[in-house]
Amino acid sequence: MPLYMYQAAYTPESWAAQLKNPQNRAETVGRAICEAAGGKCLGAWYCFGEYDLMIIAEMPNAESMAAVALAVAAGGAVKSATTTVLMSGAEGVAAMQKAATVANAYKPAR
Repeated sequence: MPLYMYQAAYTPESWAAQLKNPQNRAETVGRAICEAAGGKCLGAWYCFGEYDLMIIAEMPNAESMAAVALAVAAGGAVKSATTTVLMSGAEGVAAMQKAATVANAYKPAR
């Protein structure tokens, strides 16, 4: 199954609610939403910087991961999020090899 990295930044209101009742929501909610979409949460972490949490998920397809991202966005607890498709090293090498064929067909505008 494809792997995805989901990163989100909480709203100030969401942080305020979580400070009143601290819990590892990244792990518990992350697991629940991934499973609801037919996938598996491989891990969830809090972080600092542009995003406040990160989830690595194994999902059946892009539609399932999009369903997770859409449901979270609709909930209003995050102010921004991004989803990144992850590739294994072997998939990356295969893409590099295929890129040579694509490069032969691609003619940039000049």
